[in-house]
Amino acid sequence: MQDMFIEMERLLRNGLSPSELRIEDFSEQHAGHSGNPSRKKRGTHIRIFITSPDFQGKSLLEQHRSVYQIMDPFLKEWGVHALELKTSIP
Repeated sequence: MQDMFIEMERLLRNGLSPSELRIEDFSEQHAGHSGNPSRKKRGTHIRIFITSPDFQGKSLLEQHRSVYQIMDPFLKEWGVHALELKTSIP
């Protein structure tokens, strides 16, 4: 599971050159819910705080789309059910 978070960070840093990046896993809070029926304590619910100069001139929706584009493999292949984003411009 740690590999997943290392890869997330690597891709986000390479794709968006953030000045600040924090990735939190809050899967345990959702253990047993429909998005985490097997009660996994890691890797299903992810919160990302990211500040990037690449967001300059983009709407909040465009900022989130930029992150979702990078995170797409994690949603489709790694079992991430929920992705919560907080984006900002430095």
